[in-house]
Amino acid sequence: MNRYLGQRVGFTLLGGLTFIVVAPILLVVGVIVVNGLGALSWEFLTAMPREGMKAGGIFPAIVGTLLLTLGTALVAIPLGIGGAIYLAEYARETWFTRAIRLAIINLAGIPSVVYGLFGLGMFVLFSQFGTSIVAGSLTLALMTLPIIISASEEALRAVPTEFRTVNASLGGTHWQGIRQVVLPQALPGIITGVILGLLRAAGETAPILFTVAAFYLPRLPQSPFDQTMALPYHLYVISTQVPGMPLQIQYGTALVLLTLALALNLCATLIRSYFRKRRQW
Repeated sequence: MNRYLGQRVGFTLLGGLTFIVVAPILLVVGVIVVNGLGALSWEFLTAMPREGMKAGGIFPAIVGTLLLTLGTALVAIPLGIGGAIYLAEYARETWFTRAIRLAIINLAGIPSVVYGLFGLGMFVLFSQFGTSIVAGSLTLALMTLPIIISASEEALRAVPTEFRTVNASLGGTHWQGIRQVVLPQALPGIITGVILGLLRAAGETAPILFTVAAFYLPRLPQSPFDQTMALPYHLYVISTQVPGMPLQIQYGTALVLLTLALALNLCATLIRSYFRKRRQW
């Protein structure tokens, strides 16, 4: 009887702690939805900003955010998964690989403003890309690489060794085993890491502040070497730098950014669920 009583008390405490964590998040989301829903309209989503961003829409900021996220994905996903494959499947356990893993962990904890300053020096000034989509995407890719590498390596290591042994016994090469056996089984974990990295990139302000974001640019970028507006920086600008900005527009912009992140997360969840059903262990 005491055992079941302790179990019920434990479940109650865990439920209470879960509520304490989740309730503030739901409250924040609820406030954004209630205050920002009135601002959403076709014009708000598809028009160019006017009158110092106090009227019109946020279309350039939406497009800029999507372009930066796409550019980040094109750079970070191949490098991140490739690095994870090397560390998990090819690299021997030496002091050098341990140092690499320690460096990756440390890089994941560096503040985003440091990445922004590095991007400013490396890509904007030294590489002479200027304040552009290319410079912003490369900076965001560097910031997301540690997340993608760590998550992908853990997903690859979680695949049972028996899969690799069977591939070798059937005469398959090491790369064939990775490509046809290990990677498909590790895809759910890899996708999780990729989406976490891209979500962080889509919501960051400091890195794009130094490398790509424009304060007010009521047009779409014409090339990868142009500046662009972006939702995180646009939200910061209209909330702190524009006097008399209607509160509804601020909440509406936050709601669009939140919806974009949730949509990306939902797509990742569906893809992850699909591959989990096909997983053989």
